[in-house]
Parts: sequence; structure tokens; C-alpha cells
Amino acid sequence: MPLSRPLRRALLVVHVAVSVGWLRLSAGLLALGITGSTAGSAAAAAGVYRAMRILTDFLVLPVALASLAGGVVLSLGTHWGLARHRWIVTKFRLTLAAVGLTVCALRPGTAGLAAAAVAGRPASDPGLLATPAVSSARYLFLTAISVLKPWGRTRRGGRPRGARPAGNRERTGIPS
Repeated sequence: MPLSRPLRRALLVVHVAVSVGWLRLSAGLLALGITGSTAGSAAAAAGVYRAMRILTDFLVLPVALASLAGGVVLSLGTHWGLARHRWIVTKFRLTLAAVGLTVCALRPGTAGLAAAAVAGRPASDPGLLATPAVSSARYLFLTAISVLKPWGRTRRGGRPRGARPAGNRERTGIPS
């Protein structure tokens, strides 16, 4: 069902803002992870890991889900479709994976570090440095393909409007 122009534009603004927010949160978590792993005192590390837990529990997951939902609604409500273009399929799959990793790896990891820090045994976890670093790179890639829209259509997307099938080129004199 096509979205009206004002609704589509409003959803697009919200989707872009939320997605950029997800990138910023990921970069912030990376900065906090570096700070926590290099902190000189247990109290400083504990504070950093508690901050990471608050961000992952109350901001990252809702923002990730909002980004995913906004992308699906926009793709289904516009001519782009969810499975017509390779760049959209790629974004959808990578976003699903990122949401899954947020739920299965990032949230439990930060919760474990925060609990250990509160108990007085703060520890460093290289995974909590790698996860936001990879996430930030992933979100930059997703942003780039949103702007560039590479790779063309999928088989389901068919050929672009006005394009002639390859077999007709010979009959019309258009060189291949």
C-alpha cells in the first residue's frame, strides 16, 4: 500500500534520524569500551561499564528496532519494495543481523561487565571493543548503500520501467 507523500517524507526523516542515532550510539559505546578497558582504577571502569549497560538496555535496542521497523515500512510503502533491489535486501539482512547481535551479544556482554564491576571485579572484554567497532563500520556501510543504491534489481524486482528485453535489441537495431 503506497504511503502518501507527507507521511512517506515524515517516516523517511524519522528513519534517517533514528539510523544515524544508532551509528552514534555505536560509536559512543566504542569510546566507552576503550575508556573502560584502559581505565586506571576499578571505580572508573565500573562507572564506564554501568554507562554502557544503560545505553545498551535503554537506547540501543529500541533504536535498533525502530530503525528496522522504519526501513521495512518505508520499503513496503514505496516503489522501492522490500525485495526488488539488492541494496535493500542487503540492508534488511545486515540490520536483522545487527539487531540479533545486539540482543544476543552486546546486551549480555555489557550486563556481565557491569555486574562484575559492581561486585568489585571489573574486567576488560575485547568483545565489547570489537562489537561496537564492527557495528560502527556496518552502519557506515549501510548509510553508504542507502545513498548510493548500488547493485541494481533482484530477480523479483524485474527490469526497470521502459527497458526492453535483451531479445528485442536485435530486432530494433539497438547494439548489444
